[in-house]
Amino acid sequence: MQLDPATLLVVNSTVTLLAGALFLTSWRQAPEERTLAYWGVAHLVGAAGTTGLALRGQIPDPVSVGLSNAVILCAYGLIWSGVRSFERRHPRVGLAMAGALIWCALCFIPAFYESLTLRIVYASGVATLYCGAATIEIWRGRAERLASRFTAAAVLGLHGAFYAVRIPATLLAPPQVDRNPLASPWVAILCFATILFSIAAAFTFMALVKERAEREQRIAASTDALTGVRNRRAFVTAAVAALGSRDDGALLLFDLDRFKAVNDVHGHAVGDAVLVGFCTMATSLLPHDALLGRMGGEEFVCFLPRISAAEALARAEDVRKAFARLRVPELPELRVSVSIGIAQAHRGLGLDALMRRADAALYAAKNGGRDRVAVAARAA
Repeated sequence: MQLDPATLLVVNSTVTLLAGALFLTSWRQAPEERTLAYWGVAHLVGAAGTTGLALRGQIPDPVSVGLSNAVILCAYGLIWSGVRSFERRHPRVGLAMAGALIWCALCFIPAFYESLTLRIVYASGVATLYCGAATIEIWRGRAERLASRFTAAAVLGLHGAFYAVRIPATLLAPPQVDRNPLASPWVAILCFATILFSIAAAFTFMALVKERAEREQRIAASTDALTGVRNRRAFVTAAVAALGSRDDGALLLFDLDRFKAVNDVHGHAVGDAVLVGFCTMATSLLPHDALLGRMGGEEFVCFLPRISAAEALARAEDVRKAFARLRVPELPELRVSVSIGIAQAHRGLGLDALMRRADAALYAAKNGGRDRVAVAARAA
């Protein structure tokens, strides 16, 4: 079965156009997601360029060869920019347009413009670079665990690999200059590859945006809005799971001393800054697997898995001393401190019981003069 190359290009253009319209429609529903706008414009631009290629022989060659290919290269650059935008990096639209601008400049050189081989090699090389760069950007962001991230990297990487293979294939078997370029088998292969890419990109990139939105909603629901640590519900869930998987560990209960006076004397803005500063400092001093949460007001809690009583006491003292040294040059009279109660976990002791023991130790630290650490006696 033989398919007319121009028809394949029109189908390619139509599919790409629909993908672009889908992206832009989604962007209008979520204007803050500029990534969708980049991908939408990229697909619309690509559809326009592909249409120009399909009209080869019906419109002037400078338009179908020079301008249309430049537009397609712009589309790949915009896809790369969209990926950078998704990864919250500067889109660098100037670099995205560089491949097309260089193409336009080269087309003014007769030796390049008249050589189909050179044109194919250059265009394929630029598409490979943009797809490869977009794949790397997606891979660099893998710390953000999104289910479709690796699929997106595979889609971009495979499409770039197709163009990469086209370069040595063209050099080893140069196209015949006396034939209609659209009659080349590569045109049909390119059309099918681009159609598959447009469909896969639409589903995958839309899924990425959706997964990130859902992830951020989950994080917001489990995070204290002011300090960025776990809220009470999220801490309890994490601590119960940690206690269920292990019998050892320690619970630290923190209460900032005389915090009401800080708010009354210096204002709530300073009080909020003190809370944020405490969490930032505690996070930097506690182990990476520490579960830190805000119970409410100026009270915080932390579960340290796999830690002995002596190690928990040392960690608590580090936090207490560091917080007591906190100084604000603009407020030289500001003094802050924290009292800490520690309860050691052991087999059969649930979170509620552990919290009660840590709270009793905290009460003892408060009654003992504040700015100190107290350890609950180990239950028999």
